[in-house]
Amino acid sequence: MTTSTPTSDVIDAAVPLAPDHPTWALRRQRDKVVAATQGSYDAMFSPAVEGLSVSERLLVALHACRVSKADSLAAHYRDRLAAEGADSAVTAAVDAGKPVADARLHAVLAFTGKLIERPIEGDKAAVQSLVDSGLSTPAIVAMSQLIAFLSYQIRVAAGLKALAAVEVAA
Repeated sequence: MTTSTPTSDVIDAAVPLAPDHPTWALRRQRDKVVAATQGSYDAMFSPAVEGLSVSERLLVALHACRVSKADSLAAHYRDRLAAEGADSAVTAAVDAGKPVADARLHAVLAFTGKLIERPIEGDKAAVQSLVDSGLSTPAIVAMSQLIAFLSYQIRVAAGLKALAAVEVAA
């Protein structure tokens, strides 16, 4: 087993565990997985990703977290949106699950919801709705990768919270 010195990442912020907590140590048994998870996060929200703005990707993340009831991660993405200077009315609408006026963003959020809640509906017609909304093939691929990453991130945070809760109960 290898453990590293305490470093903070998005998962640590979403599931605050002390370095002496057994779940913290368990997570760090595979340092490369911790690093790869944060590295994937960094890549997903890099300004270098073409086709979707950082704010659009953060709105996708907020929506995925809201739909998944991942409140601590949703708070992280809300904070990132504010820091990014995103339109607060749009952020509030997405956070509340209300419709947004922008047709492109509406299509992106609808696709996100389908992949998060009912992946079987992420079919050719769903992808075509993105094309019809003006998304390029690279943007659709980037968004799909983002949604897959968010599903993973949400599950990692939920699993760590569940393990920590069991440890507290024991």
